[in-house]
Amino acid sequence: MARYRGSVCKLCRREKIKLFLKGERCFSPKCPVEKQAAVSKGRKQVRIRTRTRLSEYGMQLKEKQRARLMTGVLEKQFRKYFRKAEREKGLPGENLLRLLECRLDNIVFRLGFASSRNQARQLVRHRHTRVNGRCVDIPSYQVRVGDRISLDEKSKQLEIVKVAQEKAKERGLPAWIEFDQSTSTGRILELPKREEISIPVQEQLIVELYSK
Repeated sequence: MARYRGSVCKLCRREKIKLFLKGERCFSPKCPVEKQAAVSKGRKQVRIRTRTRLSEYGMQLKEKQRARLMTGVLEKQFRKYFRKAEREKGLPGENLLRLLECRLDNIVFRLGFASSRNQARQLVRHRHTRVNGRCVDIPSYQVRVGDRISLDEKSKQLEIVKVAQEKAKERGLPAWIEFDQSTSTGRILELPKREEISIPVQEQLIVELYSK
């Protein structure tokens, strides 16, 4: 992962949730979070380790970091997303998650063209993606309702794309995205509702953090 030096699996272990940073490994029994859960269930707790309880600020910061790590957004850019979310109608927290969810690199990942958001970001940067037939190489590009997302014809034959699409069939698509199998083209039907956004964070804590 270009934005983190070291094993990204350490981030998942630290947060105790899957951040889906390692592609298909995250969906297999090899996932460290799965292994950790299995070990915890299979053995009795011998000792109780005391941990310092996080402060209110600490919890808010942790939620923000989770959202950033999962979506691969840098701090300065994340703050810009929040300011934009504040200006839009509705709840700032939900608006923020919706903006993150509608990034082009995330849509490419959701459509199953890539096994992870990091891999999807690389596909976009290397000019493999098309939005309404036009090449777009900006990962943060905001996809809108009605937009059609596809890959360049040659890019569809890439082995990493074929593998990712096979695995994606098992997971299915969010209800707000349509996928035409015959043309390998996705279309945004509507903006996602909060319950349709699978980013496991308490967005209200992020709002409180940036509202100070």
